[in-house]
Amino acid sequence: MGGGARADRPRGSARYRELVPVLEARGITKAVGRGRAQRLVLDGVALDVEANEVVAVLGRSGSGKSTLLHLLGGLDQPDAGEIVLAGEKLTAQGPRALARTRLRHVGFVFQSFHLVEELSGAENVLLPARLPGAPAGGEGRAMHLIDELGLTGVADHLPHELSGGEQQRFAIARALVNDPELVLADEPTGNLDAENGAAVLALLRNLSGRAVVIVTHEPEAAGIADRVLQLREGRLVAESDKLASRAGDQPASRAIRGSRS
Repeated sequence: MGGGARADRPRGSARYRELVPVLEARGITKAVGRGRAQRLVLDGVALDVEANEVVAVLGRSGSGKSTLLHLLGGLDQPDAGEIVLAGEKLTAQGPRALARTRLRHVGFVFQSFHLVEELSGAENVLLPARLPGAPAGGEGRAMHLIDELGLTGVADHLPHELSGGEQQRFAIARALVNDPELVLADEPTGNLDAENGAAVLALLRNLSGRAVVIVTHEPEAAGIADRVLQLREGRLVAESDKLASRAGDQPASRAIRGSRS
């Protein structure tokens, strides 16, 4: 799924993307709560994600999966560590710069579709493309995505007139309309039945040219990934590290690569 031609961007050449991961995170630490209720949810997380790669992060409810996703996408800032996205250091940016970076480089897909109820499916897709600073050509990309996702016949329908699967496909089209390098999906099948969930996962699996990170507690969702990592006690753990830990060794602090699934 191409999603339209990629606009020219600094450090955005094909050669640059071949040499450097789309997403690089190092030493990410984040605490939530205050005072005696404060809890460390991320403790030195490291992660690289390349173009054309799908990474799934599994973890129980409350393990910090959504917190990690928000940090990787620039919706929040870590207490410590560094995140570099498409060559731009998120942890060095203020709120306005982060908003521009998110607009051009990140597409978010959530469990709750977050479609605007007063707008049609097509109008929801176009929302990010109409924001100041969005790359040109958004309307053409939106129409292409709507057609490619099989939504042309319901493009003028309001969200309450759509099935759950259709709403999530419109949400994915909205996430892709500005042609981002990184797609972040937070429990993307949580509100869908098995059939629609499988269709949405197939769409995420086939996002050509993009880095995709899915956080989920569902093994079925993780099944589409090139790599599956576990978020445990604030750390990302690959299967090889879990085996070493059972043998009494300590996992090394590094950018988790893990085994190909």
